[in-house]
Amino acid sequence: MATRDGKISAAFVLAGLLSLAPAGASAQTEKPQYGGTLNVATVYVTLNALSWDPVDWSWKISHDAGLTYEHLFAADLSKAVRNGGRYRFVADAWLPPDAIRGELAETWRFLENPPRAQIKLRKGIMFPEKPGVMAARELTADDVVYSFHRLLKSAKRIPVYLDFIDEVEAVDKYTVLFKLNQYHSEWAFRIGYDWFSVIVPHEVTEAGAGNWKNVNGTGPFALTDYVQGNSSTFTRNPNYWDKEVVGGQAFSIPFVDKVVYRTIKEFAATLAALRTGKLDILESIRKAGADDLKKTVPQLRYSRFLSTWGSFLAMRVDTKPFDDVRVRRALNMAINKQEIVAQYYGGDAELFAYPQHPEFVGYYEPLDAMPAAVKELFTYDPDKAKKLLVDSGYPDGFTFKVQVCSCNADHMDLLPLLASYLEKVGVRIEIQPMEYGAFFSAMTTKTNAPGYLMASGHNSPIISVGKNFQTRQVWNPSQYSDPEFDKKVLALRGETDERKLQAEIKALTREILEKAPYVWLPIPYYYTAWWPWVKNYNGELRAGADRPGPIHARIWIDQEMKKKMGF
Repeated sequence: MATRDGKISAAFVLAGLLSLAPAGASAQTEKPQYGGTLNVATVYVTLNALSWDPVDWSWKISHDAGLTYEHLFAADLSKAVRNGGRYRFVADAWLPPDAIRGELAETWRFLENPPRAQIKLRKGIMFPEKPGVMAARELTADDVVYSFHRLLKSAKRIPVYLDFIDEVEAVDKYTVLFKLNQYHSEWAFRIGYDWFSVIVPHEVTEAGAGNWKNVNGTGPFALTDYVQGNSSTFTRNPNYWDKEVVGGQAFSIPFVDKVVYRTIKEFAATLAALRTGKLDILESIRKAGADDLKKTVPQLRYSRFLSTWGSFLAMRVDTKPFDDVRVRRALNMAINKQEIVAQYYGGDAELFAYPQHPEFVGYYEPLDAMPAAVKELFTYDPDKAKKLLVDSGYPDGFTFKVQVCSCNADHMDLLPLLASYLEKVGVRIEIQPMEYGAFFSAMTTKTNAPGYLMASGHNSPIISVGKNFQTRQVWNPSQYSDPEFDKKVLALRGETDERKLQAEIKALTREILEKAPYVWLPIPYYYTAWWPWVKNYNGELRAGADRPGPIHARIWIDQEMKKKMGF
């Protein structure tokens, strides 16, 4: 691998990794079984599919279509804890560099002078026949080029996200060259396994990529039914190329005949579906629900994970009174965050875990390592909050509107509690619940209210400080804008030294925490529950950016156990 100054950074060892077919042997000893249906309530159980076309830049595309559309890279699930590895694979996007494998890519490397990423595809991977859309044919480099050209030309693309790519070209039938205008420290992530980088054949686009009936990819399942507000059904691709190693033997996957992603709006109905065996896996449960399940259905198995979505109340800094940092800091001090952890979450939350997640080793700093100006934002001090409001010209407080998504039960319950704290310092809020579509649109069109309570993924160390706080970014509900901060974020992409990158990200994180465009809220723990007949699984949630598909393709159902348990 060629790198600048002949040095290899551990953080970007991926740039020179050569990843072949499934690596490592599974620690499972049971023989896989084929057949049956896997019913899953994913972490996004309340949300419909947002779009089936990646050029819409829907953040859920790799979740909604990730069983059918594949990426260049994916998580190496042989490195999962259940297989004797180190990783739980619950992070919403970021993958450890030593736990990434080629999916459609067989090998890859980064070339210097000029900067280029060379991808060599696996041979013999097929798009299945899709009547009315396309005949069966082999995946080639032209498909990768076509997919990325569409992304780069999309009017909906996130500003600057892929601007480091100048051109994508097919060198030969199986080799793709990404020509870059500069080195990007996250090139492998953004090209290889992010939300939008799925590979879609031109025939699907020509038939209408936004129509679920036309979806057709190289993945382990075909999308065969979609009922908005109810379910997405995926049927086994019998000619899928990949395998799973179990007990030293390679088995064709997927194991189950169908995977059904359920959409259920009411949390009580979701728990009932799990109790009655209508769900095999429920990926995200709040503590109260998990505690109840443990009492009523002791046979279930569980894993616990710290949410990979940070919760916060964004304050529009382009709107009075939030253009004054003293007001924003006052609202942070007015809320008793320690009490929220202890009482509201029953101690099952972390006071501080955003915008960097504790899993971002080397990039995350705990609260006790932060400067005093950050620490005081997490210390309940209503007297100082009142003084700051007086100093900023609001001795009698003020009233502002807060929008919240009705799809988020946690936030719907939490917001009245936040309101009660703020009332003690004279600040009153008007709560506006919204359906997800309208709620999301308010942010993307920059028409959101002065207050906006939301959860946003940590994603990666760089993206977390970029998408939330760079000028005019889509995921910037506070409308925070600082040209100097923007320059610092953009400079991160060119850093090849891991230690320097970590230091720079830590400094930017401290800076934005102090500026307080958000009321920083505690991050809760959640639970995943599944029935014991679900095999080759231990609570893994994502094998790429919000993508559970490769995990579900490797699960099998112990049919005999299921019957013995009365289901």
